[in-house]
Amino acid sequence: MSFAGLSVIADGKILSKAASPAIAGTSGYHLLVVEGLSRTPAGEPFLSRCITVGGTHLHILCYPNGNNTDNAGFISLSIFLRKVATGTEEPVKAQVEFSFVDETEKQEPARIHASRVLEFQLWEETEEFHKFVRRDVLEKSKHFKDDSFTIRCDIVVVDPICVDTLASIVVPPSDMQRNFNDLLIAGEGADVTFQVGGETFAAHRCVLAARSTVFKAALFGHMKEGTSSAVVQIDDMDAAVFKAMLGFIYGDSLPVPRTDENEGEGVLLQHLLVAADRYDLRRLRAMCEKKLHIEVGTLTSILALAEQHGCVWLKKASYEFLRSPPNLRAVVETEGFEHLCSSCPTLMKDMLLGVLPPN
Repeated sequence: MSFAGLSVIADGKILSKAASPAIAGTSGYHLLVVEGLSRTPAGEPFLSRCITVGGTHLHILCYPNGNNTDNAGFISLSIFLRKVATGTEEPVKAQVEFSFVDETEKQEPARIHASRVLEFQLWEETEEFHKFVRRDVLEKSKHFKDDSFTIRCDIVVVDPICVDTLASIVVPPSDMQRNFNDLLIAGEGADVTFQVGGETFAAHRCVLAARSTVFKAALFGHMKEGTSSAVVQIDDMDAAVFKAMLGFIYGDSLPVPRTDENEGEGVLLQHLLVAADRYDLRRLRAMCEKKLHIEVGTLTSILALAEQHGCVWLKKASYEFLRSPPNLRAVVETEGFEHLCSSCPTLMKDMLLGVLPPN
């Protein structure tokens, strides 16, 4: 059998031209007819004749009963590299596609079941197709006739020169985040305006809807507020919080406060967590939870926040903080603790059960 040029020869007959490869290299295909499936002992493979593609010598192995006990009940396929065109033992890269062929004369792949770009080592079998198809499924399919079936294997051996050249291409890092941040700052193409805390924010309905199911319902669904030129008024949120939330929606990151703003970062994060829960921004909510700093002065407000918004891990972290007797005594002395007792009596009961050691 030879794959010289584009012609494929099998059983002494030119069958057709191989399909144009999706990657640069020498291509060809081979038809492997598997007969007597029911009579094949477990673990015994069918071995194709030597296939030559671009000077590389390969064999196809088909295990009708699986290549080992882990793959029992499956048709296992693999490629065995026998000789490299360069005469060295360097690995070879090739794109491999397996399919069934109902009639050998037609040579039309009924369905591509597997397609991978693989790296072959000399004298080693590939492992990627060991569960190609379940045997019982095959036996009930149209591909199985008279205790036999035909596998088509399309192979494209990648040109090593192309591989070396492509390896030198440097893919720049993604600038999508910066692009969307610039879009928000410039306001170009904005089609909705928000009035929040005396400040005005221009935004893009499609971006907001893509990131938040709540915004999607409000701007495009039956809850939509006004026309495309409407100004949406939000009265129960601080402008800094809304600005930070927009920054996350467009840039997928939390705002980084300046040094002189660090003291107010915890307050901003708490309000931002509330906004994230309100607008169904689950990633932002988790980011706020993770970044909140639990200490004596913030414990009561954070615990109340965790209770109101169902932040299980934040509540657990608060309980762990209170398990330290010095921390518990210090928190009890704060004004926030008294307010927490009066506003969340059930939470206080749960907290004591979770903090105090069992008798």
